[in-house]
Amino acid sequence: MANQPRVLSIKELNRYIRMKMDSDTLLSDVWLRGEISNFTHHSSGHMYFTLKDSDSRLKSVMFASHNQRLPFMPREGSKVLARGNVSVYERDGNYQFYVTAMQPDGIGSLYLAYEQLKAKLEGEGLFAETRKRMLPLMPRAIGVITSPTGAAVRDIITTLERRFPSIPVYIYPVLVQGKQAAPSIVQAIEAMNRFGETDVLIIGRGGGSLEELWAFNEESVARSIAASRIPVISAVGHETDFTIADFVADLRAATPTAAAELAVPHIAELKQQLHRKHQRMEQAMRYAVQDRRERLARARRSPFFVHPKKYMLDQAQRLDRLREQLETRMKRIADRGYSRLSKQQTALAAHHPGERVAFAAKRLQGTSKQLEQSMSAYVKDNKKQLYSMMKQLDALSPLKVMSRGYSLVYDENERKLIKSINEVESGSFIKVKLADGQLDCVVRSLEGEHIDESGEKRGN
Repeated sequence: MANQPRVLSIKELNRYIRMKMDSDTLLSDVWLRGEISNFTHHSSGHMYFTLKDSDSRLKSVMFASHNQRLPFMPREGSKVLARGNVSVYERDGNYQFYVTAMQPDGIGSLYLAYEQLKAKLEGEGLFAETRKRMLPLMPRAIGVITSPTGAAVRDIITTLERRFPSIPVYIYPVLVQGKQAAPSIVQAIEAMNRFGETDVLIIGRGGGSLEELWAFNEESVARSIAASRIPVISAVGHETDFTIADFVADLRAATPTAAAELAVPHIAELKQQLHRKHQRMEQAMRYAVQDRRERLARARRSPFFVHPKKYMLDQAQRLDRLREQLETRMKRIADRGYSRLSKQQTALAAHHPGERVAFAAKRLQGTSKQLEQSMSAYVKDNKKQLYSMMKQLDALSPLKVMSRGYSLVYDENERKLIKSINEVESGSFIKVKLADGQLDCVVRSLEGEHIDESGEKRGN
């Protein structure tokens, strides 16, 4: 019989295809570029639309949990760059694109590379707050890595001179855009770490487009910042610009000017703080001196210092009272001790070992006499009983009976006492024991009442 073909339901087939697509690594995380059409923003918050290009189209959905974070509102005809996964909607048997992130197209491959590198470094823990270090409160010197001709270096130097004029500033000129910018920045970070004279590094430049700021999105720059032994302040672009360097740095400043403000304290503020601390110290010292003066004045007004002799006499009287109380208490304690000792001596005398031994000896002597008397009477009574029993036993003795002419008859082996003629036959050997010996006999005949096998008596 041929094997029956396996028949699937439509639901089973759609589920099988969905599972195949979900397990495909390429389809689980894919970027697509296309134009939005048939856009619908449902009341539930979900977005349903079609992504198309000149040759094909694909049904897509972006759920509310993802589109709430969109930096823009998609529209019909918008060209976008979308990220998500491809799967099957089982009910209809249609495959569609499930969008998780979306950006307006135009940023293109740079933005895609930015997002991919950001996700990679974040997964490695380079953005974690736990690995970032605090800036020193009073740095010895500041290192600045930036373009020597840009506005950023002038803003940083001006701010540092205004806030802390005496602090040394070491500038390492680098390229901040172009293909050679990233290697130039990496070399500067490594050189500053070898130099070892600065406590804080400021790395940055002025604002610009994504392409102009791209050197600070390079992986080599990010890893150099993370590996730096010197704390790094990232000051790239304007307040709204974020680069990979901003996420890796120990501290991010919105602008180069803000970076300089974060790097050093303001000397005027330090002077004010010092002045306030000096005032607080003077006030605390005045309070302390005033408090000790008042304590000294109270001590001088104390009766102990005004009339010391009277205080000593009062203490002498108090000492006499305490001595009397001590003597009285010691006498009471001694009397109670003597009383307890007398009672204990009386009790001890009553339980003296010598007296108890003498008393026990007397009792032992009396008990010994009683025991001897009791044993003598007991032995005497038992002797009487023994003699009486011996007389009775002698009277009942078989030998005594045999001396009067009686005898005992045994079988020839002397194992059995013969008590009836039924126990022997004519010609049997028997032994007859007398009082003074034994006879070996043969039964010649039997006389008397013989009981036969039926139990009847008959004479012989």
